[in-house]
Amino acid sequence: EFGIKRITTETGAGQWGSALSFACSQFGIECKVFMVRVSFDQKPYRKSMMAAWGGKCVASPSRETKAGRDALEKDPNTPGSLGIAISEAIEAAVSDESGETRYSLGSVLNHVMLHQTIIGLEAKKQLEKIGAYPDIVIGCAGGGSNFAGIAFPFVLDKINGKQIEIYPVEPAACPTLTKAPFVYDHGDTARYTPLLPMHSLGHAFVPPPFHAGGLRYHGMAPTVSQLVIDGLIEPRSVTQLDAYKAGVTVTRSEGMIPAPETNHALALVIEEALKAKAEGKEKVILFNWSGHGLLDLMAYDKYFSNELANFELSEEEMLASEKIFADFPKPQIIKNR
Repeated sequence: EFGIKRITTETGAGQWGSALSFACSQFGIECKVFMVRVSFDQKPYRKSMMAAWGGKCVASPSRETKAGRDALEKDPNTPGSLGIAISEAIEAAVSDESGETRYSLGSVLNHVMLHQTIIGLEAKKQLEKIGAYPDIVIGCAGGGSNFAGIAFPFVLDKINGKQIEIYPVEPAACPTLTKAPFVYDHGDTARYTPLLPMHSLGHAFVPPPFHAGGLRYHGMAPTVSQLVIDGLIEPRSVTQLDAYKAGVTVTRSEGMIPAPETNHALALVIEEALKAKAEGKEKVILFNWSGHGLLDLMAYDKYFSNELANFELSEEEMLASEKIFADFPKPQIIKNR
């Protein structure tokens, strides 16, 4: 009815880009995906999946947009970032004078957080069938959609008095919730989006090239950020090597290979399980298995051959990154609890 013939989007590790490519194919709509360059190179078969569903995937930054060209001019060897990819996807949509193109964001914004909560709502129903309720809820967090999906229905319970611990887990190399300030910042590098009140490392921040591409985002969903301020959730961070150690432990126990993003959640799941065991307590731990790692075996190979390294930001790097929003208006911090 709206005459939409194509949709543009960004993707980090490729899961969202793959999902949107399939969805578009069901409605006869073209899909253009700007995939962060480091993940485009690390996970080549994600591009194949998108192509199988009719999507067109290009590495970001690209030379197709001004935002991409500007990023390449600044650093020809940049690994890219979700901030840059978002800029490219927005620009590609708004520059189509025919009006036939729209942009779709896969995380961060309120409506995305809302529809993701079907995950947590289903988890509650499943637990009810076995007479269980979680003591702890854990999810990895990049832009917030995966974490919100599993956690938000339980946040409501916590507001209403339930005793429950809720942890978003992020990479130590991109410590948005654990170290970054709560500010107004843009959701993308070229500043096409409105200012959002969120924890942010700065819209120009380019995370190190670690393998959890879905967690390489400078900001965080405003709703998730507010929950940290309210003390309803407690963010944690995990190094890349600890994440893969956890993933391998679970693989050898359960037989399933988790995605790098999922490994971050698993690291805390194992830590909390061992803590409960040491205390002689029986606890129900719920976490979101956000994806499989069958297209991330290159990273597992590097882990097994000791080629993976940890990336952690220094205080100097943090301060340099945060200068970019120093002159932006400051959000009023309101604690709801």
